[in-house]
Amino acid sequence: MSERKAFIRACTDRRRTIAQICIEFGISEKTGYKVLRRFRKEHDELLEDRSHAVLHHPFRIPGEVKEKILSLKLAHPQYGPQTIHDWLIQNEPGQRWPAASSIGEILKRNGLVNQHRKRDRNAERAHLNSSLTKASEPNLVWTADFKGQFRLGRGSGKYCYPLTVMDLNSRFILCLKGLETTAIHETRREFTRIFREYGLPRVIRTDNGVPFAQHNSIGRLGQLAFWWVRLGIKPEHIRPGRPGENGAHERFHRTLKDTATRPSSQSMKPQQERFDAFRVEYNTLRPHRSLKERRPPKHFYSSSERSFPEHLPPIVYPDGALMRRVSSCGFIKWRGQEIFISANIAGSYVGIFEVASEEGSDELSVRFANMQLGLLDLDTKTLKPEVRWIEPI
Repeated sequence: MSERKAFIRACTDRRRTIAQICIEFGISEKTGYKVLRRFRKEHDELLEDRSHAVLHHPFRIPGEVKEKILSLKLAHPQYGPQTIHDWLIQNEPGQRWPAASSIGEILKRNGLVNQHRKRDRNAERAHLNSSLTKASEPNLVWTADFKGQFRLGRGSGKYCYPLTVMDLNSRFILCLKGLETTAIHETRREFTRIFREYGLPRVIRTDNGVPFAQHNSIGRLGQLAFWWVRLGIKPEHIRPGRPGENGAHERFHRTLKDTATRPSSQSMKPQQERFDAFRVEYNTLRPHRSLKERRPPKHFYSSSERSFPEHLPPIVYPDGALMRRVSSCGFIKWRGQEIFISANIAGSYVGIFEVASEEGSDELSVRFANMQLGLLDLDTKTLKPEVRWIEPI
């Protein structure tokens, strides 16, 4: 500003030409005459620095688009920029929407960005268990868990235990039910309802908590797991202390917790209504980043072709197997001696038959339906646990 004023004062000196003055100030004649014209037109105020920003930006995001993005974020606080972008593309394809990075900038300017701890994906991969069944199609693997319990309302004294069941391939939520307990009979009743509605999966993967596992039972198989075996479903437990092996389910629980449990409802009925609304939104509207074209899970799930039998069919064992009935205390009789198997299958029959071992000696395998429980030591008359699933013929 001071340099421009000095240039104007110099120009009032008629003893020098404009060209000489421009050389003295190190500017071109064109620039010099431009400054003079501005001064003669509006004097000192136009000697200030002017903005060099373009008058029209072809890529400026319209205000109504920004409002749509912000309203969607406020309606779904857990949606990130990519999820918002996918939702807009899928539900309003006729509009031209900004990229996810631009949406992120809009949210950041309005203080609507959720800060999350950066995930160590290399550490997560190191925890993967290669023996777990790959969910290559719907109803091949279901995952189940109880999300951490929480107290309902203020001073109610009651807790809610949300039972969650997911199809791992499609990420479709099959069950989101608030229970008052994790007791086996309540859980089994819910699984019966799910099986009737969606059919039977091949595998159900869980952690090692109750009622899915029983630590003092053979193979950690409790009553619920043995019932699944009876239905032709393979129970699959992740390794203790490795929740990352059920990572998709744990990630879903985080979304559920932030969206439908904070704060908790006053009683079970309104809490279940929130669960139902969340499940519909998650399955049918919310774009899922792990699925093709980031579409909601409903586009990839269909019910199982294996229907739920209202009456359990008899267990069929291979030819040559010897049948032994499990007593109410969990024992079978073998050559005059009692051998403990499991009290969880009391009243059922196990099959005992010879299998060839790698050492060449014959061993006796004890099987319940399609699950081998262990190998019978003929010398000590004890059962050596060796649980593995045997595919039906």
